[in-house]
Amino acid sequence: MRVSSLGDVIHNMPMVADILRHYPDAKIDWVVEEAYVDLVRMNDGVRTIIPFALRRWRKSLHRAATRAEMRRFHQDLRRDDYDVIFDTQGLLKTSLVMRMARIKSGGKRVGLANATEGSGYEPISRLFHTQSVPVGVHTHAVQRARMVAAAAFGYAIDTPADFNLQLPANLQQASRDWLPAEPYAVFFHATARAAKQWPQDNWRAIANTLAARDMPILLPWGSVAEKQTAQQLAAHMPNASVLPKLGMMDAVLLAQRATLAIGVDTGLTHIAAAFCRPTIELYCDSPRWKTEGNWSPTIINLGDTGQPPSVAEVRQAITTLLGSVEHVPNQTNRA
Repeated sequence: MRVSSLGDVIHNMPMVADILRHYPDAKIDWVVEEAYVDLVRMNDGVRTIIPFALRRWRKSLHRAATRAEMRRFHQDLRRDDYDVIFDTQGLLKTSLVMRMARIKSGGKRVGLANATEGSGYEPISRLFHTQSVPVGVHTHAVQRARMVAAAAFGYAIDTPADFNLQLPANLQQASRDWLPAEPYAVFFHATARAAKQWPQDNWRAIANTLAARDMPILLPWGSVAEKQTAQQLAAHMPNASVLPKLGMMDAVLLAQRATLAIGVDTGLTHIAAAFCRPTIELYCDSPRWKTEGNWSPTIINLGDTGQPPSVAEVRQAITTLLGSVEHVPNQTNRA
């Protein structure tokens, strides 16, 4: 169980593949925040998805419809008896959900024994475990979930992370007016915390670099402020387009089809990396060890907490991933 957020949900996917590799007949259900149901549905190793709408429910607990939804959630959660129930988030709310689910005689509830640095782990969650798994304070988010499952079942982690993400059929053949037919780059420039953002001048310099490859750049956004930033960027990028507001699965399609994804530490960057698209992850004010894409040579991770990557480093990463170009015109923004 990992109920939220976008990046966290993605980083738990390899846990499913690990379990099925060792127990091919395992039946795996997943409790997830309702906004991410379609995301989990892309993993065909998950049998049943149980939507959890706490964010919405707590705004309307006085309504009869909300209480009816909560009762249905409780019924869905207790429809089966489970051999093992996992909580890889380590929060009071997730441990309470773990406790509500029914468990077989001799079954166990397994979760984290301790926090990793900077995580929101709540020690009270251990009260609901029958097995608590210790992890190092600098354990990668993907590895942390894999370790919890490995400890529960007694197997070793001996393969690269496998996210097993498959676009649904209706998206595999999808065409969108905003999606170029030719190879394109996407800049995932937006993130909730300002300190994690990369300077606008740097994005513009990289746009100039990609213009030498005749590669269009797509700029997604999720809020009014992010749209304004995208418009400001595009105004100084001859090869850039500001996208319309995208739903979750269209944003996934955008990442999955990108020839090159460049992004700050945010969920959509991690989705591109999970698909093993050529991805450059930019860490400006968050620890790289925590979420860096380390499962494929198509992913390059740059920067670290308080050490934003330079334009020169990103340019070199582009060359590494896409190869060199014979002629690059003069560029006004150089690192």
